[in-house]
Amino acid sequence: MAILKVARLGHPILRQVAATVAPSEVRRPETQRLIDDMIETMIEYDGAGLAAPQVHVSKQIAVYAVESNPRYPEAPSIPLTVLINPRITPLGEEQEEDWEGCLSVPDLRGKVPRFVRIRVEAIDRHGKAFEFTATGFHARVIQHETDHLFGKVYLDRMRSLESLSFLREFLRYQAGSSVIEE
Repeated sequence: MAILKVARLGHPILRQVAATVAPSEVRRPETQRLIDDMIETMIEYDGAGLAAPQVHVSKQIAVYAVESNPRYPEAPSIPLTVLINPRITPLGEEQEEDWEGCLSVPDLRGKVPRFVRIRVEAIDRHGKAFEFTATGFHARVIQHETDHLFGKVYLDRMRSLESLSFLREFLRYQAGSSVIEE
C-alpha cells in the first residue's frame, strides 16, 4: 500500500466528472490496490473521507470512515465504507449548515449547507450493490465525497463566503465547533 499525492484546488481533475467504474473493473487488482491506497492516504491525513479524483484518478470511487479520529472527537463512529458509483437522493428538504474542510483545499474552512437525511445507492469494493440511509454527520461526509466525483468542492456549495476562514483563525475563533475535513 502507498500514501498517494493529493490534488489541490486548481488541478483540472478536481473539476471533472469522474468516470463510472464498470462492474468488471471493481475486482481487478489495480482497482483493489487503489482502494487500499486511498484508505491508507485518508488515515495518514486523519481524514473523514477521500475521493479518487483527489488522488489524481478520475473514477467514481470514494472511501470514508470516522473511528477514533482526533479531528472529530465528538463525531459518531462511522465504519470504513467504500462507495463505487454512488448515487444519493435527499430524503426531505431539511438542510443543516456546518463547517467543512478538504484535503484538496488545505488550510481553509467554511460553512456548507447539506441535506440532513439521504439515501445512498452504490457498489461495494466486492462489486455488490447496496443501499442505506444516512443522517447528520454521516450524510454530510457522503455528500462531500460524492461532490468530488462530480467536479465539485465544498466552496461551490457555500451560500456565502463570509464564513470562509483560514485554519488558524478557525481554530482560534470557532473553538468548539464541529468541522468536517476529508
